Amino acid sequence: MKRFFSNPLAALFAGACLRLFFVFKFPATSGDTVLYDQFATNWLKLGKLAMDIQGVATPVDLRMPGYPAFLAIVYAVTGRTGEAARLPVMLAQTAVDLGTCLVIAQLARLLARLAGQQEKSRVVFAAALWLAALCPFTANYVAVPLTEVWAVFLTAVAFYLLSILATLMSGNAVPASEGRILTERDTSKVALLSGMAVGLGALFRPEAPLLLLTTILVLGFVALRRKELMDWFRVAALAGIACVAMLVPWTIRNAITLHEFQPLAPKDATLPSELEPQGFMAWEKTWLYSMRDTYLVTWKLNDDEIHLEDIPDSAFDSQEERDRVSAVLEKYNDDLTWNADEDAEFAQLARERTSRRPFRTYLWIPLRRVVRIWFTPRIELLPVAGHVFPLAYQSEEDPVDQRITIVLFFVNIFIVGLALWGAWKLRPFPAAHAALAVLMTYVFIRSAFLTALEAPEPRYTLVCFPALLALGAQAAWRRSRT
Repeated sequence: MKRFFSNPLAALFAGACLRLFFVFKFPATSGDTVLYDQFATNWLKLGKLAMDIQGVATPVDLRMPGYPAFLAIVYAVTGRTGEAARLPVMLAQTAVDLGTCLVIAQLARLLARLAGQQEKSRVVFAAALWLAALCPFTANYVAVPLTEVWAVFLTAVAFYLLSILATLMSGNAVPASEGRILTERDTSKVALLSGMAVGLGALFRPEAPLLLLTTILVLGFVALRRKELMDWFRVAALAGIACVAMLVPWTIRNAITLHEFQPLAPKDATLPSELEPQGFMAWEKTWLYSMRDTYLVTWKLNDDEIHLEDIPDSAFDSQEERDRVSAVLEKYNDDLTWNADEDAEFAQLARERTSRRPFRTYLWIPLRRVVRIWFTPRIELLPVAGHVFPLAYQSEEDPVDQRITIVLFFVNIFIVGLALWGAWKLRPFPAAHAALAVLMTYVFIRSAFLTALEAPEPRYTLVCFPALLALGAQAAWRRSRT
């Protein structure tokens, strides 16, 4: 049995079975699936990254080109597009996600070696591989055409390279592989590779450079302590240039086609003909923290009616405020088109609510968002209602859904808790400090970043899971007593 669990092929086989289970049992789509399909199909057939607007293929910059390029390649190889190509897309994503498992295992082994656990590094590698292979939260995203699979894979690669870079900058050698030791002489090469990995990640998700910025910040503290600021500047410049180089073709395309300087997709994905609902989003930030409210309110704007009864009581401080919101929504529901006057009224409401209770807007709601996006059963892609309470009623009404929700909630808690334990175990080992700082600082900063987004979607934390799983695998070794 021990030999079975130490065999990487066994873990990969189990991981493949889990992913294929999701592919064939719970294939899913999202609102962005149709958009990505349009991008890929138009790119393949017309040679331009465009979406269909009133029947015309119109070039836009609403999404980064990486995932449409992946879909276009699958479409070209299979000779199918859209729904007909869904299975080949999911199978390709399964292969990519299994590759992610291997990268996570390699990252975990690196951390163990930095902690001086060379003898246990193989055990850590196996533990991380099993954790990653059987993690349901990353595995189920192979069954939906979204950027998550590629984003997690490229983030895992970047984590590995940036952990090596941080370790080298702290003056420690890195046992990268059997018989291969990286030293400070390899810093420039690793910096370039790290920047390239982050740049490739940015072609799938525009916030990917946040990882590089986080690492540069950590390296700045390391360099300041070692009084090597010039080395820090050189490494930061090399990594930054490599990252930007990956985005140059996309930037040139936007400059030529759209006559704009846009190296990344814009934060608010609105069409030129649509009003950017900044006032509405500012108002939401004074009360919205759950995905349920995002479905019922946020994502209905300009598409469907928004009903007052679907908005929680916490969105109103008084009956007068409720009446004002009701009056605006009545006008909006007449034509389902958000206009400047309606947005201005919600902007005023946001200012008033923030003025009355600034801590609510700037502290309590962001904190509640963080708790929700991290401590959730993550059942968005599953046909599960997610209702747990009242316990007795749900146990009788829908016992299977209730149990699945509870189990996945505790699996999520287990992964987060295991990661915290692993981080604590690495604390006494100075050689691991820089890499640990990169991983933990990014998780913290990304969590803060997600509180500012329009919708607090739990899937946006998935790019942190390579760090959590690699840290969690450190539970496989025990510090020897001397």
